[in-house]
This record gives sequence, C-alpha cells and structure tokens, in this order.
Amino acid sequence: MATRGRPFALLVLLALLALLAAALVVTLTGGDDDATATGSGTATQGEHPIRIGAKNFTEQAILGELYRGALQAKGYEVVLKSDVGSTEIIHRALRRGSIDMYPEYVGVLLSEVAELRQRPRSPSAAYAAAQAYEQRNGFALLEQTPFSDTNALGVKPAYAKRHGLRTIADLRRLRGTVRIAALPEFATRFEGLEGLEAVYGLRNLRAVPVRSGERYAALDSGKADVASVFTTEGQLAGSDYVVLSDPRGLFASGHVAPIVSPQLRERHGPDVHAAINAVTRTLTTSQMRRMNAAVDQSGRAPAAVAAEFLRAQGLV
Repeated sequence: MATRGRPFALLVLLALLALLAAALVVTLTGGDDDATATGSGTATQGEHPIRIGAKNFTEQAILGELYRGALQAKGYEVVLKSDVGSTEIIHRALRRGSIDMYPEYVGVLLSEVAELRQRPRSPSAAYAAAQAYEQRNGFALLEQTPFSDTNALGVKPAYAKRHGLRTIADLRRLRGTVRIAALPEFATRFEGLEGLEAVYGLRNLRAVPVRSGERYAALDSGKADVASVFTTEGQLAGSDYVVLSDPRGLFASGHVAPIVSPQLRERHGPDVHAAINAVTRTLTTSQMRRMNAAVDQSGRAPAAVAAEFLRAQGLV
C-alpha cells in the first residue's frame, strides 16, 4: 500500500501545481470578465475608462449624464464623477489627471481660472480666449453649446418694485446690508462679490452661503434679499422672480464647452471628440431650461432626464 501511495501523492501534487499556475495566469491577465466589463471588449477601454467630472449643481449633473450616456452608447466605458465641486476644484482635478474631461462655462473659466479681469466683447471672443488658454496648458476646449447659462442676480418681484430695481447698479441705492444667497465660492469670485465691488462699486453686499437647491428658498423665506442665479434655471421661466440686468457686463459668456485632457484623444482616438461635440450641439436654451426644471421642480433624476433627451435626439 505504501508503494502505491507515492505515485498517487505525486499525481495530486502535480495537479495542485497546475491549478495554481492557471490561477496565476488569470490573475495577471485579468481574465475574461475584465474584457466584458469594458463595453467594447478592448484592453485600452478596460485600462482607461473615460472619467467625466461634473460640478455640484443640477445643470452640471444633467450635463455629466448626457455625455456619459452618449459615450456609452458609442461603446466607451465611462465613469461619471458627479458633485466634484466648484470650478476651482474640478479644474484642478483635471490638471492633476483625476478626471479626463468636464463641461465648463467659458466666462467662469476666464475669470476664475485664467484670472482674466477684462470682459470679452462677445461670446466668440470669450471662447477664443478660453480655447487659447487651455491650449497653452496642453488641454483642448471642444465646441461650445448653443445655450448660454450666465451668472445673474435675481430678486422677488415685490422686492424689485419696492426698491425700484431693474439693474445690478440699482443695488447701490439700498441702505444697510444686502444679503445675497449664493454658493460658498461666490464670496471670493470675480463673478461674485469681488467683481460686484470692482465693476459696480457695491460695498453693501454680504454673501449668505447656501446649497445650490436652497437659493430660491432663501429668497422666498426672506433669508436673503437677492440670489445668485443661473439664467437657464427652470425657476426663471415664470414670473416668480426678476433677473436684474447687467449693463456693465460683469457676468461673461455662459456658453458651456467641455475641457478634455490630451490623454483622452491619445487613448480613444479622434472619434471620441466627435461623440462629445454631437451632444454639445443639441443643447439649446429651451432644452436646457426644460431639463433643469424636470429635475429641480418635478423631482426627476438627472440620469432619467438625460436618457430621455438623448433618445429624442437620436444619440443613443
């Protein structure tokens, strides 16, 4: 019995070694599951999914979902990182390689990243300046949207009537402190308190930091006198709020253009830029305002609203 046991033990040992070797090969190559997970079945896709970033408010969440859905429909693997933060934060993430692209507002890019204090004379001039700035730093600014979502100041109609407010400059006539409900970064931005003082001479303003979805509620409740608003927001479609005009052009072009890293084209080819631009060209003011309202006022999820839009446009 002992003589027979040795060959048997040897066979068992050899079988175990073979299993370990097979497991090692699977570990090193990633196995078949990784190729399936890429969506396109290519090693490049699996190793380098497209990482899209989005800022911390409704419109950005929708834009992130729009680009994600369209790119996935083309077979790209995509990771969407929503709620990254303000321009100052998300642009730094792009520079550091944490994301591959994100949609940016041209005017905000110029004032808060490029620190350009002279206001461009037209949207096309603003886009050219922003494009040149990104190119100097090795990044690409793709096509800009038909819609322009500029920063603005909004008030309740009764408040505007009581104080005779039509323009931002009219705020100088108000006595005491004027409270502005805004995102936290408004307090230190040129398209915020800094610019309102430099361009309009307003020194009687105080920022009341709130979350994006709380700005209009702050106006309604009397917690704030003025709110920092975005002109494509659904709340502005009716007569509940008045937007003060900006005769001195503090708030620059609000057209959106995705900024992309050089690695995006290197890894995925020129078609990836074309797929992104195809989405951008469809985004008109009326479409964007409708999608914003569907999320903010109807409570729908950004992903569902974006998917519906992409289907209607034939992009998925």
